[in-house]
Amino acid sequence: MGDPLIHRLESTASTMDLLHRLAQEGAEGGTVVVAAEQTAGRGSRGRDWRSPRGGLWMSLLVRPLAAGADLLSLRAGLAIADGLERAGPAVRIGLKWPNDLMLGDRKLGGVLCEARWIGGEAAWVAIGVGINVRNPVEQGLADTAATLAELVAEATPELVLDLILPGLRRVNAVSPRLHPGELAALARRDWLRGRPLSGPVAGVAEGIAPDGAMRLRRPDGTRVELRAGTVQLARQDVSP
Repeated sequence: MGDPLIHRLESTASTMDLLHRLAQEGAEGGTVVVAAEQTAGRGSRGRDWRSPRGGLWMSLLVRPLAAGADLLSLRAGLAIADGLERAGPAVRIGLKWPNDLMLGDRKLGGVLCEARWIGGEAAWVAIGVGINVRNPVEQGLADTAATLAELVAEATPELVLDLILPGLRRVNAVSPRLHPGELAALARRDWLRGRPLSGPVAGVAEGIAPDGAMRLRRPDGTRVELRAGTVQLARQDVSP
């Protein structure tokens, strides 16, 4: 018997938009929308997200919510990384703050969290996940984008969904701070740590703070914590 909370579609404009509509109609936490392709998928900051057949394009509804909503991207990333590494012994996933999944120095996928508010409080959050599984990589992106099938020949979107969904549904949406175990897990997977950045502030990445901010040491030795912004690697580093 299939999971009654999973809505499967051949094609949709955006799994996020559909999930938000379902949530508005009263869908329960744990509801999932997954599509074989998206025709108008989106990434962070409104960027287009190319979503052809062969990848995993899904959104998960989280509610009720508490103070930990702001940490969902990082916590979802940890859950996804743990699930993906069960696909095969060669799979090692890094996390690029705040929401990218890295395979070596190439991007495998990403996480996008969108909240909807009622009366000044977050009513629900949709966690969007896009993972390159065996879909074609857009021309010109072979050096910066990876697919799971490169390491796991039998990988399919359905297999990846089965690997990551149980952990995603258990993601902590309550605690407003990362606990020591989460911080240790992030430190092991922190793709940016030690890398020089040119933006949004120039300096060297120094890990993740308990509130989810990225710590950065500036050239003058002072330290700053970033809570938003588009990370840009300094030119001397390898660009993802």
